[in-house]
Amino acid sequence: MTLTTPLRDRVSSTGATPVLSVRDLRVSFPSEAGPVEAVRGVSFDLLPGRTLGIVGESGSGKSATAMGVMGLLPPTADLGGQVLLGGQDLTGLDDRALSRVRGNSIGMVFQDPLSALTPIFSVGRLLSDALRVHQDLSKKAAWEQAVELLDLVGIPEPRSRASAFPHQFSGGMRQRVVIALAIANRPSVLVADEPTTALDVTMQAQILDVLRLAQRETGAGLVLITHDLGVVAGHADDVAVMYAGRFVEKTDVHALFRRPTMPYTARLLAAVPTVDGGVRRPLVPIGGEPPALSGLPDGCPFASRCAVALDACRSEEPELRHVTGHGDVACLRAAEMAEGTLDPAGDAAPVAPIAAPVDPATPGVVPVDRQVDTGRSEGGEVVLRVEDLVKTFPVTKGAFIKRRVGTLHAVNRVSFELRTGDTLGLVGESGSGKTTTLMEILRLRRPEGGRIEIAGREIGATGTDANASVDTTATGSRRRVRTLRHDVQIVMQDPMGALDPRLPVHQLLAEPLQAVGTCVPNSPCPPLW
Repeated sequence: MTLTTPLRDRVSSTGATPVLSVRDLRVSFPSEAGPVEAVRGVSFDLLPGRTLGIVGESGSGKSATAMGVMGLLPPTADLGGQVLLGGQDLTGLDDRALSRVRGNSIGMVFQDPLSALTPIFSVGRLLSDALRVHQDLSKKAAWEQAVELLDLVGIPEPRSRASAFPHQFSGGMRQRVVIALAIANRPSVLVADEPTTALDVTMQAQILDVLRLAQRETGAGLVLITHDLGVVAGHADDVAVMYAGRFVEKTDVHALFRRPTMPYTARLLAAVPTVDGGVRRPLVPIGGEPPALSGLPDGCPFASRCAVALDACRSEEPELRHVTGHGDVACLRAAEMAEGTLDPAGDAAPVAPIAAPVDPATPGVVPVDRQVDTGRSEGGEVVLRVEDLVKTFPVTKGAFIKRRVGTLHAVNRVSFELRTGDTLGLVGESGSGKTTTLMEILRLRRPEGGRIEIAGREIGATGTDANASVDTTATGSRRRVRTLRHDVQIVMQDPMGALDPRLPVHQLLAEPLQAVGTCVPNSPCPPLW
């Protein structure tokens, strides 16, 4: 994400009645350390046709707010406040009553579409069932509307694809189906919780366009929960910045990007990469860690990470106050930042606006005459060399007797080098071969075609390097693979899929150390550095 995304045009809200009003929403969860105050007094109004973006770091309470609004919290959660939808308070309803509201007056787009879809039913069956639950429709009429919904959200050949199952769709197509489910009964409110997190940028743009189309077709107000400020810039009308379970800044999108008036918001924007300035600069992270939401200290929760905090910030937590010409901000120094006389980094000097839209004709493109030196070192040692890498998969046909009808070229003669201290980025759309390339490297076996060399050792070669004695035994082969496995590691896209849910974190971390002999089982591991 970059801040070169053009800001969304203003949408008038004059005289509109809110379709959703949240008042003093509070959500807490029990824990051994005491109640975890995940949401602390959140209030907002959502107007028809407008989009409210809720942003913040992981653990700030964004998803807990969405679950509280939808009534999808676990039984152990404690929910307080009011969620007014069409004048009805949802917080006082039981699950049966909420089921009559969810999917009808309010719809939700979940972060993981595969877990949101029942795998044993076709997508047409899922959509038609969602329609028949809330409307008096025959099976045939509901199926026809399901096909129309799939066509609306951009599923090709919707009539034939309606009979397909969720696992037969790509990630982006599954998310389109989830959006179709959310808008099936033309709700007045849509809640989208990180709807584009696992998608590439091209598919992300398509899904956001589908969300905008769905909002236009239904006239619904949209609550868009995301950590991506580029998505907020291009698709939100109003923005609420969340920290430690509460809103710390709430204003319209133009005011927020023109001049943030909360130090936390300014630091969030400073941590976002930009590509339109022609100057290569490092990202500016926010120092420290968010506070634990069980037993919060006195004062502003951001004070320990804030470079401009006053002594008063550490004694009393500031409430949201209106700043003239901007919005509501929970900061004692908001007026100074609004006037541009205070830098959130601590310098008492005028501050230029953090971000501004650029020419939408070429967003995110750096002209050739403005490209800068990447700082890549040509003299470093080559630690990874890939030459003419090839990987194919057979294309088969037949339900019981499979026969090969073609070949899919997933990776076709890919070559690159990675040197010590360098970072190589592999980018491309979904299905372009990025992950397959990495998996071929991580297999640590001779590739189907081409050559892979790691730290001077060729994968699949008989010896470990050019000067090594040949060891053709199975034990020698396992020893070489184990040595290479120690040198090559991977960070998976989905952490939940990469972590064993049966083991505590300390055992997960100790297991690979014990495998390579760094740690001895049932004894403390020595310091790694």
